[in-house]
Amino acid sequence: MRIAQIAPLYESVPPKLYGGTERVVAHLTDALVRRGHDVVLFASGDSKTEGQLIPCRDVALRLDKELSWDIPAHLSMLAEIRKRAKCFDILHFHLDCFHLPLFTDMVDRTLTTVHGRQDINDLRELHRHYPNYPLVSISRSQRRPLPHLRWVKTIHHGYPKSQYAFSPAGKSGYLAFLGRIAPEKGVDRAIEIARRAGLPLRIAAKVDSADKDYFDAHIASLLDAPGVEFIGEIGEAEKSKFLGGARALLFPISWPEPFGLVMIEAMACGTPVIAFNQGAVPEIVRHGVTGFIVKTVDQAVKSVERLAEIDRVTVRATFERYFSVEVMATNYEVAYTDVLDGRTDVRSLGVAETDPLVPAASSGALPVAASLAGRV
Repeated sequence: MRIAQIAPLYESVPPKLYGGTERVVAHLTDALVRRGHDVVLFASGDSKTEGQLIPCRDVALRLDKELSWDIPAHLSMLAEIRKRAKCFDILHFHLDCFHLPLFTDMVDRTLTTVHGRQDINDLRELHRHYPNYPLVSISRSQRRPLPHLRWVKTIHHGYPKSQYAFSPAGKSGYLAFLGRIAPEKGVDRAIEIARRAGLPLRIAAKVDSADKDYFDAHIASLLDAPGVEFIGEIGEAEKSKFLGGARALLFPISWPEPFGLVMIEAMACGTPVIAFNQGAVPEIVRHGVTGFIVKTVDQAVKSVERLAEIDRVTVRATFERYFSVEVMATNYEVAYTDVLDGRTDVRSLGVAETDPLVPAASSGALPVAASLAGRV
């Protein structure tokens, strides 16, 4: 199959530091190439891929030291894709909505993975004008605000099994917070949980310019508390040691998280997750098996006391079974076939799906491969 993967230009693919969508696109692209597909990646020129790279600007926007603007950068990329569209069987967009006005004449050769939150009024109004695009949600909870759209499938993110090293014990004895410092991410709650649990907390987090005022006003002073260590933003190579050394990852969010990659990154290391019951959390964490799902700080503190109940081997095995890149790629192959064969009628699919924690490989990977054979 000839596949165009179209990534945002904010980060390189994969990102050098923080960046979720671009990292998923990188893993998916490489996995599809290894499965024999002809994959072209449209991304920033500092990206690296096993497929063919079409550079759409020299440097990712966030790392560009020159004056830049995301809208013209993405519009220029989309114009280039339109010129080449006939070269592909399917155009796989990861831009949320930038492309919607420009590809209405070929929607049945497109698939759009929606990576952001959908409980935004402006999105409802926008999709009223573009109701026919086949969409993939990255969790079932993500699509709930807009259940009437043309959802093809829910496909959870996946990582290569070799990406992170398994750690049979959190030998360093600390709790970990990894991600971005923003009000909805709950680093202040993570600090309180660790303090009340009597354990040190290590924070590896990005402070975005948009959140700098929040950081200065509400978080900076908390980082001086005993037992709190602020590391700052870390790269991919540092995550295995950081997450593997932790007794648990704290994920005390207060927003409808569409997925939460850091949860499966921790699980890949065998590290349990203590997460607040928001967004996709119940689809990723199995309570009492791979961690604990809580509603309050009190419950989180009590969950820290129960971490010895969690078998880290089982945590890693759960990651491999449900959140590997192989499972993700197989699911996307199914989605591509459904789109190209016209099997994406939302009225027949409905909103309810079978449990996405059932791996696609267990439900017939061979017929999927056979159905794609003529398109490779």
